[in-house]
Amino acid sequence: MDKDWTGNKRSTFVQLGASNHTDKEREQNDFYATDPYALEIFLDKLKEDGIEIHRVWECACGQGHLSNVLKTKGVDVWSTDLIDRGYGEGNVNFLTCLPGGRWNGDILTNPPYKYAKEFVEKGLELVDKGHYVIMFLKIQFLEGQARLELFKKYPPKYVYVNSARQTCYINGDMRTKMSSASCYCWFIWEKGFYGEPKIRWI
Repeated sequence: MDKDWTGNKRSTFVQLGASNHTDKEREQNDFYATDPYALEIFLDKLKEDGIEIHRVWECACGQGHLSNVLKTKGVDVWSTDLIDRGYGEGNVNFLTCLPGGRWNGDILTNPPYKYAKEFVEKGLELVDKGHYVIMFLKIQFLEGQARLELFKKYPPKYVYVNSARQTCYINGDMRTKMSSASCYCWFIWEKGFYGEPKIRWI
C-alpha cells in the first residue's frame, strides 16, 4: 500500500488503521498506546460476567500492548496495523482489507478515535453473527447525531465504564503517560444483537 505523509488529500486515508488519536500527519506526532492494565481488568470482568473470547483480530495493534495481554490469557490473536512498528503485520489498512470477506472470530482494538465509527461498522461487516466487536473508546463516543444513527442500527450490547480513569502512553513509552482527563469505556457489539445496551462498571 502506498504511503503519503505530505498532508495532501490522501493523508486522511493512509492513517486510518493507525493506533493513535491525532488528526495530524503521523511523522509529526507520537502515537498513544493503551495501558495493558486497562485490558487486564476488563478481561477479568468479562470472565465474571460469563463472556468469553477465544480468537481475536487486534486491527490497530501498535507495539502489541493489547495483543500481548490477550495472548497471556490464551487468546489466539492476529495483530495488524497500518503502520509497521515491528509488531504483528504492518501495512494493513483495516478499513479496506478483506472486502466482502469474513473474520471467523472477534475484533478488539483501541481505534484511532476520529475513525472509530468506521472501525465499528467495518468490524460488524466482517464478523459472523454472535461474534463481538470490542472497542476501547472515550465515553463521549455515546454523543453525536452521526453516532446516534450508528447506535440505532447497531446498538452495543454492553458498555463497560471504567470507574477509575485509564491512561494511554505517548509513543508507546510506558514512562510517559498522557493526562487521565478522559473517561474510557469498552464498548461491546454482538453481531445480530438488537436491544437496549447494558451498562457495567469496572
